[in-house]
Order: sequence, then C-alpha cells, then structure tokens
Amino acid sequence: MADLPFQLGGPLADRLAAVADVEGKLIRALDSLGVLAGREVVLLDGPAGAISGRLEAAGIAAAVVPLTVPLRLDLPDASVDAVLSLWSGFRGVDPADVAEVDRVLRPDGRLLVVHDYGRDDVSALRDADAPEYRVWSRREGPFLRGGGFRIRVVHCFWTFSTLEDLATFLGDAFGERGTAVASRLKRPRLSWNVAIYHRPRGGAPEGLPGSPGADGHDRLAARSPARSA
Repeated sequence: MADLPFQLGGPLADRLAAVADVEGKLIRALDSLGVLAGREVVLLDGPAGAISGRLEAAGIAAAVVPLTVPLRLDLPDASVDAVLSLWSGFRGVDPADVAEVDRVLRPDGRLLVVHDYGRDDVSALRDADAPEYRVWSRREGPFLRGGGFRIRVVHCFWTFSTLEDLATFLGDAFGERGTAVASRLKRPRLSWNVAIYHRPRGGAPEGLPGSPGADGHDRLAARSPARSA
C-alpha cells in the first residue's frame, strides 16, 4: 500500500489505516510546509485510503498520478503547486527524478517526500538496517547531503482503543516481532516518528537568515524523543 510504511494486505491494511495518526498531525505538517489546501497538488501513486484519504477532508484535492521508474510525469511544465510522495516514491534521491519534479512545479512549488524516521516504537517492527533509519535521515544521506531538501520530523502515533486491540493487531500483522513489541508497551499506542523531506523548486538555499540549519533539519524537529515503553 503506497501511502503506508508497511505492505499489508486487505483487512490488515484497513486496520492500520484506522489507527495511524488519528490526530492528523502529519496532514497538518504537510499543509504547513507546502500550503496545499486549495492548490494544485499531485500525489505520486497513492491509493484512496489511509493517510492519502485524509487529504481531501483537510481541503487538499490531490490528483493521483502513476509512479514510474524512471519518474516521468505526464504533466505540462510549471503546472502544479506541490508534488507529494507518501512512502512509495523516492527510495533515495535520483537527481533525474528531482529534475522531473522541478519541471512540473510552478516557481513557488514544493516537493514533499514522506518516509519513516525511526527512534520510535514502530521502527522495532522493521529491520534495524532499513535505509529510512540508517541512511536517509543522516547529514551525509542522500536527502540532506546537497539535494536541497530539509527535514521536518512529526511525532505521531498508532492509537488503539485498548492494549488488547494493539496486541492482537501487532501479532496478526507482524507475527512474533509484533507480539514482542506489544509486550513492552504500557499504553495502547505506538510512537511513530515520520520524516517529511521538503524542497522548494530548485532546492533550498543554504545559510539564509531564519532558514533551517546547515544540516537540513528544521529547528522545531531537531530533537526526537526516546522510544516509549
């Protein structure tokens, strides 16, 4: 499923969609970075449902376009205000893909790429060497090494009604690893830190007064809480 960080089928995907960021923090952060409501927004390869399904409720009308490799957008030059990729696209940074996005963006347009950040409960459900955690969010990683991206980290949750519901879902979706994570939790929610790599058309200039730091991190997102228990 393109707009969730895990490939889960059928009912499991629906169950995750129902509990992932019910507070809407990610959508609000995306809108604050890209000013998406009421503008021309393209969503790369995102099905209706889960996070992408909440865009419309927030007044963000995103047109879904296919994700191709290499990226080719069947759109006119300078025709959209924002391009949004939720987990499935930009598995790293290909300069040709970024150039294709710049082609279709208007002069004040933005590219917003969402991936998991780690240092949370959800990361314990995945392999520790996933590039989201070990490579992409580092200063020397492809997003922050010089491609003109900044990073905003949004501290979200998977929120369940009870610990029993949480344990049942994690066991069904992730097997023994999910059961082990559930056994450590004291509240019916998992901490979930989401990274938004954001870039204006042409890339973010370095060192401007009031801009994010030279490492690419927004000051409001420079710290990440320890994994909750």
